[in-house]
Amino acid sequence: MANPTPESNPSIGIYVHIPFCQSKCHYCDFYSITRAERIPDYLDALKKEMQLSKISGVRADSLYIGGGTPSLLTPRQMGNIVDWAAAYFNLDPNAEMTLEVNPATATTRDLQDYAAFGFNRLNIGVQSFNDHHLTFLGRRHTAKQALAAVKAGNDAGFTNIGLDLIFGLPDQTAGTWKSDLLQAIRLAPKHLACYMLSYEPHTPLHADLQSGRFTALSDLRTADLFRMAHDFLGAAGFEHYEISNYAQNARWRSKHNQKYWNFAPYVGLGPAAHGCRVPVRWWNHRSLDHYLSDIAAGRLPRADEEHLTLEQQMIEALYLGLRQSDGIVLADFQRRFQSDFKLYFHTAIDRFNAEGWLEMDDRRCWLTMEGMLFLDRIVDELIEMIS
Repeated sequence: MANPTPESNPSIGIYVHIPFCQSKCHYCDFYSITRAERIPDYLDALKKEMQLSKISGVRADSLYIGGGTPSLLTPRQMGNIVDWAAAYFNLDPNAEMTLEVNPATATTRDLQDYAAFGFNRLNIGVQSFNDHHLTFLGRRHTAKQALAAVKAGNDAGFTNIGLDLIFGLPDQTAGTWKSDLLQAIRLAPKHLACYMLSYEPHTPLHADLQSGRFTALSDLRTADLFRMAHDFLGAAGFEHYEISNYAQNARWRSKHNQKYWNFAPYVGLGPAAHGCRVPVRWWNHRSLDHYLSDIAAGRLPRADEEHLTLEQQMIEALYLGLRQSDGIVLADFQRRFQSDFKLYFHTAIDRFNAEGWLEMDDRRCWLTMEGMLFLDRIVDELIEMIS
């Protein structure tokens, strides 16, 4: 096989990790600390990391500020990040600029100020409109605050608002999940992300599960909730464009997140952030102290990096491509890997098609909604065929 041939200078995405929270949610495995007094030191280091990471000859067309709780930063501090991104990464004035918001820290005034600094997309971590479920997850906000945060975003002039929801909680029923989906639709967001609850090691929720404090929802019941979201949101006009993501139409898909799924280059900044320019992927130290120490010494705060082999790239192309409703574009696969997808995997393709899990035409191969429930199994079988 020949090496993949990505565009020589495609637009890049920028991800900035804000590693601060008021408290840790019970399920969260993302790196964060609760020492907000360290924000100024972090921001000084972040600017220097941008200087060290500067890439010439490129333009950034997406900026995503995630965390942690980015809305703990003042609008002026957030504006500085935008200015640095423009200076060091040639941030397009029309870039998609997303800010993650916790409903407990969102005010109309702050959101107006964030918008004034160029942010044009809000991603609000609602997770649920059910106070009982929010307590179980360890969220600081209430259902009432979640509704107020969406109103604040609308009042601040944001026309592109996305909401995150979580399903698969231990005592979640079809009725309570439908109630969350109904409430979300009433708020008319442009984007919805519906994530299945996972029990990550070293989180309080995982420890409680292991100790028997509760029983996880069965796979069968969780699958039913997945189907409900697909059917319910589809009937409401949302397109299911990625296994966990829905948009009112293609215009409102997350431009930044699609970079992760389509091998587009992106730079990750801040502790624990990842970056990628195929075939190289890297990640920063999962420690603010180590991050600050490296930056102070004039070094990029890399924990490690890997050079993806051609086989690894093909495996990721299968997994990431089949996560999306657009699926794997056969011509792109041929161009990248000098291999005919249909011939390479025809035995498995025929079997999965007969199961009703996969469909293919002359242009692309994609999973059905039922097939998405078996994504890992499907990809594992395809990987076994790679020689």
